[in-house]
Amino acid sequence: MSASNMYLVIIVGAGPAGIYAADKLSQENTYVVMLNRDIKPGGLAEYGIYPDKHKMKEGLRRQFRRILSRPNIEYYGNVLVGEKGDISLSTLREMGFQAILVTVGAQGTKTLGIPGEDLRGVYHAKEIVYHYNKLPPFSTYTFDIGRRVALIGVGNVMVDVARWLIREIKVDEVVAVARRGPAEVKFTVDEFATIVNNLDLEAFEAEMARVADIMHKVGQDPEAAKTHILSAREHKKALPRVSNTRFYFRFLARPHRILDDGSGRVGGLEVENTTLVPHNGDTKAQGLGTYDVLDVDTVIFCIGDQVDPNLGLPVQWGAYVTNPNPRFPVEGESYEAYDPEKSEPIEGIFVAGWARRPSKGLVGTARKDGTHAAEAILMYLRTMAPLAPEELDKRLNTLRAYLNSLDKRVVNKDDWQRLEAIERAEAERRGLPEFKFATVEEMLRALEEAVAK
Repeated sequence: MSASNMYLVIIVGAGPAGIYAADKLSQENTYVVMLNRDIKPGGLAEYGIYPDKHKMKEGLRRQFRRILSRPNIEYYGNVLVGEKGDISLSTLREMGFQAILVTVGAQGTKTLGIPGEDLRGVYHAKEIVYHYNKLPPFSTYTFDIGRRVALIGVGNVMVDVARWLIREIKVDEVVAVARRGPAEVKFTVDEFATIVNNLDLEAFEAEMARVADIMHKVGQDPEAAKTHILSAREHKKALPRVSNTRFYFRFLARPHRILDDGSGRVGGLEVENTTLVPHNGDTKAQGLGTYDVLDVDTVIFCIGDQVDPNLGLPVQWGAYVTNPNPRFPVEGESYEAYDPEKSEPIEGIFVAGWARRPSKGLVGTARKDGTHAAEAILMYLRTMAPLAPEELDKRLNTLRAYLNSLDKRVVNKDDWQRLEAIERAEAERRGLPEFKFATVEEMLRALEEAVAK
């Protein structure tokens, strides 16, 4: 039992935004409970970073262990929050949590709504990334990857998926399709360095020549864009070729429909040719009404994500709605959940990270957003009194009893730490830099066996 009065907050989701929010709150007279869909905390820091970035991942894990080790932070994994989940937001509110922070990320996927998206061989980048990072249940999925793959989008996620296709699957061709031009690529040079040595230089030069006049007309410098992309060849992170996969770009091309090969799988990608026109100080792609077909047999969308509408919060434009006139703004940003039908904030509920802005930034952005959300919550909490120790324990025990009543194994902080130790030992035994169990069942079985010893 706490020796002093404290505020009581629940955080839904234990990725970087949630964990760094817990870090801030736990240092400000607040008791924090974290509920996480996955067994292990970390979110995209655990399951979204390319697998061989061991140093980065372990550095983040050390930070997360330090934060979650605090006595006024409780952690429960394998708990799905939502209208169709193990517990709803309304139930959590009824249990007396003074504030709820939603940091569940963007669990839904975006497509373009074009014909053919239901064909065999069409996937979303999130499915692939979760698969090779061994997040259950994606870890056990089988993907029907062909030999010629189109990736829709030109951000860092596209590069990661291309890296997997080039260095692990070793397909014949990968084409990155962009509706705008080479001056607007979103990937970073250090990320592109991981696949640059598979870039078809002759095709790249031809593509740059094809789009040069269009770029000039909107004030863009084709040579500068080309130099920027090719600078990845000299980057310290440039990786040697391990396959003969040909990687190339198709700029100024808007996906129009995915063709059926006659057997229900991808038989090509039809794109509408576009041009660039000025738009609000930037450019936008404008369709030309002419079409080409790319000879591919697999299409993977790398165009971002959207939130899960089943959580129980209003959704607009793929994100949970926030108060347009925040009562507790931080640096001018709103973190308060909002009901647009009632035109009022949803009392006591806040959102942060990709739940607030899907696919926006990486771990550093999530850290800042989680910390800022915690500051907004603290302003809100100071409008009420903290809970006496007896009342705090009463409300916590209500949640604990509920979780214990679920017909499933809920993983607590001790379980998670034990599981981490088991996986580290297994990695050492196998001589691997990292080992992960591929299914929830395997994780829970390993925990049961460890407890039984």
